[in-house]
Amino acid sequence: MAKIKPFESNVLKYDEWFDKNIFIYESEFRAVKTLLNKDKTGIEVGVGSGRFAAPLGIKLGLDPSRKMGKIAEKRGVRFIEGVVESLPFEDSQFDFVLMVTTICFLDDVEKAFKEVYRVLKLKGYFIIGFIDAESPMGKLYEKHKNESTFYKKATFYSVKKVVSYMEKAHFRDFSFRQTLFQVGEELKDVEPVKNGYGEGSFVVVRGVK
Repeated sequence: MAKIKPFESNVLKYDEWFDKNIFIYESEFRAVKTLLNKDKTGIEVGVGSGRFAAPLGIKLGLDPSRKMGKIAEKRGVRFIEGVVESLPFEDSQFDFVLMVTTICFLDDVEKAFKEVYRVLKLKGYFIIGFIDAESPMGKLYEKHKNESTFYKKATFYSVKKVVSYMEKAHFRDFSFRQTLFQVGEELKDVEPVKNGYGEGSFVVVRGVK
């Protein structure tokens, strides 16, 4: 069962987070953008309120929360209600699939990644952004998740664990980007984006089908 209740009940609080934490959001956005070819046709799964899809020019988004989807639609994203573990699409349909800060809410990561692989075209790519469980921010989120509106039932993953799931789903040729090198949510500026992982708390992994 998708963990949507906190999001359905706190839609505005969720969406306002991006404005209140603009430097975190902008840092994550830039990291994702470096691995995305916007000339291709793709979808964001776990689109939420469209904060990534809309400015990245992604026209289609899927999410289990209808209320979130309504905000995404206002930002110009065509919304489809559904879950990643059972994507309502034909095989080999997309050039890329994007997933940002969604993996921690999935019921079945293995099944979800297999579904992503299925709907991608040959040589299409899966881009996933997340807070690394082994990073300073990841450890902080885990420590305080019971105090959080959204993260109480979240499961945080390390980069190695995410890659292992991707490999199991037959993705290959991985690329990595990282950002958020400071701990906490009170950054004074946008953080740089670097190749690799192990330093930044937010990591983006791209794998190829």
